[in-house]
Amino acid sequence: MADEQTPLLDVEAHAPRPKSASAVIGVLLIGVFIANAEGSLVLATNSQIASDLGRLEDASWLVTSYILAMTAAQPLYGKLSDIFGRSNLLIVGYFFFSLGCLICGLAPSLPIAILGRAISGIGGAGMGSLVSICITDLVPKRDIAPWRSYVNVVATVSRSLGGPVGGYLADSVGWRWTFLGQCPPTLLAIILTARLVPSTSTEEDAESTEFSSPLARFSRIDWAGALCMVVAIVSLLLPLEMAGPRLPWTHPFILGCLVLSAVTICLFVVVELRWAAEPIFPLRVLRSRTVVLAYLTTFFQTSAQLGMMYSVPLFFQLVENASASVAGAHLFPAIAGVAVAGLIGGHAIRRFGRYKWLLVVATVLSSICYLLLVLRWTGHINLWESLYIVLGGLGNGLVQAAGFIALTSSITKADMAVASSGYYLSSNIGTVFGMAATNAIFQTTLREDLEQRLAGHEARKKIIDSVLSNIDYIRRLTGPLHETIVKACVNGLEYGHMLQLGLALAAFICVLFLREQKLEGEESEEGEDS
Repeated sequence: MADEQTPLLDVEAHAPRPKSASAVIGVLLIGVFIANAEGSLVLATNSQIASDLGRLEDASWLVTSYILAMTAAQPLYGKLSDIFGRSNLLIVGYFFFSLGCLICGLAPSLPIAILGRAISGIGGAGMGSLVSICITDLVPKRDIAPWRSYVNVVATVSRSLGGPVGGYLADSVGWRWTFLGQCPPTLLAIILTARLVPSTSTEEDAESTEFSSPLARFSRIDWAGALCMVVAIVSLLLPLEMAGPRLPWTHPFILGCLVLSAVTICLFVVVELRWAAEPIFPLRVLRSRTVVLAYLTTFFQTSAQLGMMYSVPLFFQLVENASASVAGAHLFPAIAGVAVAGLIGGHAIRRFGRYKWLLVVATVLSSICYLLLVLRWTGHINLWESLYIVLGGLGNGLVQAAGFIALTSSITKADMAVASSGYYLSSNIGTVFGMAATNAIFQTTLREDLEQRLAGHEARKKIIDSVLSNIDYIRRLTGPLHETIVKACVNGLEYGHMLQLGLALAAFICVLFLREQKLEGEESEEGEDS
């Protein structure tokens, strides 16, 4: 059980000097930059890749396979890094990531490229979560927030550069080099990690990893729990990715996945509580109310933000008739808001030793953002109205800064890695849920609205199918039919913004019930909040 009365500024004797921590974290940022740039790079080029490989209709799987593999592997890295050491697991992550890039770069067909993307996803999961875990090993808890804010800035910048650079490379030297070109810097990251990143964080970890045989370490892995967790996550996320546009929710495959997910979740709980000597994810961390609320806040906030990021470019393409590149550029204010708020939040936490007020401000700003989108984005908008999304970016940046600190303030050192992996898992599931739910609401509402608006039109079915499958079809239309369809699309996006508002309000409620621990090493007057 985590003791939430433990002093929170207990700087371990083994912690590196600031200069050493800076050097190590600088090395870790190489992987952060590569992994985040690769994600936006594929988003910008997946259609061209699939088209060149003769399977344009399956282009989305280049993104979906990565997300599914990354989310499924995410919670495994925490416990495995406790067993084998941080740097060793980070090197494994780099290896899988570069192997996947190599496979994609040489892929003769789309299925092989999709396989490569899945392998990269396994590596990408570790390249993300292990950075934050290593930071918790290297610096005092009050310094975690500013260091993570630098990580978030690097991630934001790399995501912003990935799309334009990927598009340029695809148009000049070919999309294969967008993957092959990532292998040399990843190899450099492996070499630097092996030389500079400490393998373990405590003396006890060292005794259980560096001085035990490989066979003994492998015997500590909770294989049954790991298998149940991976199957449960994949079978839960597949319906979110596939239901709606591809398959109806009543399709046997969708229902079968949901049943399988429920069964494996139950098996996972039984294995972790009754069988596993060293659970892959100790369920005791969920006895802390702070941990659960931190997970839920991150899930709701991420779901809302990613839903907005999905719908904003669509709005400008439909209403303002903007090109795909111009519509995507309209996301920059929100992205900049994430980076700026992350930096401000990180240094505010270090300065004042408080984080709950930042979470309250964050969820309020996000709620205001989505409320304004519901009320004002009902047609053509002016420049100032287009900047409403900055509030959502500011809210998301503050949650990224303060949410992880709320988590780390309530758990012991022994559970830090697994709890951090769970935090990233909640964020990844929120990403999938936010985009999938917003898309499903948009598609469903749009179809129902068009059925009513086009009642009696002789080509109603053909028009509706074309609208739902091709945005260029909408942009080519003119006259009253175009106006009718655009109004229906805006109505569908409005319902999506309502969902985002509801998610932001749910995050706000979670924050209100969060108990704060002041980051000064003083004992709290309240006891364990389990």
